[in-house]
Amino acid sequence: MTPGEMAAVFAAGMGAGAVNAVVGSGTLITFPVLLATGLSPVTATVSNGLGLVPGSISAAIGYREELRGQRRRVLLLGIGAVLGGLTGAVLLLTLPESAFERIVPVLVSLALVLVACQPLIAKRVRRRRPADGPARRDGGPLLFTGLTLASVYGGYFSAAQGIIYVSLMGMLLDDTLQRLNAVKNVLAAVVNTVAAVLFVFFADFDWTAVLLIAVGSALGGLIGARTGRRFSPAVLRTLIVSVGTVALVHLVLR
Repeated sequence: MTPGEMAAVFAAGMGAGAVNAVVGSGTLITFPVLLATGLSPVTATVSNGLGLVPGSISAAIGYREELRGQRRRVLLLGIGAVLGGLTGAVLLLTLPESAFERIVPVLVSLALVLVACQPLIAKRVRRRRPADGPARRDGGPLLFTGLTLASVYGGYFSAAQGIIYVSLMGMLLDDTLQRLNAVKNVLAAVVNTVAAVLFVFFADFDWTAVLLIAVGSALGGLIGARTGRRFSPAVLRTLIVSVGTVALVHLVLR
């Protein structure tokens, strides 16, 4: 990479770490930048997945106050995250790259729709959740199955997995969105970590990209966890959709 490309990847990693801590879908920032440096889509995805692990962990640590009293919930849903993340990572490594190049534009489009519709999703979630009702502990088999499937998606291509997590938990659990967001960060960290372990041994990746994103996302995750509530949701959403659209156009035209 040129110095300019390295600076861009680092900045993208920091932005992705901050966005993932607050909203999710930070991959839509890092992925197009990695493609612009010349990496193939699969190598970019693997490098991105490895690099975002520190950011996921730092975001989870930043939300540790909101995680109090949720040990049982996190452990139970974490099992599904492990199973789903491993399955998605195996699919990424075993399916041919041509299949990935056909599937990813669809996944990016889905992620962009989810990001754009996030206010409507959050509004519906709030309507379904009683303001003062007793909290359901784990959401039952339906939530476990849904989050496991979402984790398969996350292990394969992580864009907007956090939005899916929060949407599912918001509909099936009675709790504040901030506490659900904290659980989301832990589940994303689990999925990214188990996928990364597999990638280290069986996938091709770019170490320069991994290190730059790792450092950037770790800083961004802490910043996002501490100050993310001050960001304008409209500005964040516009940025993510704009960058994601660039990635989609690049994928379709390449």
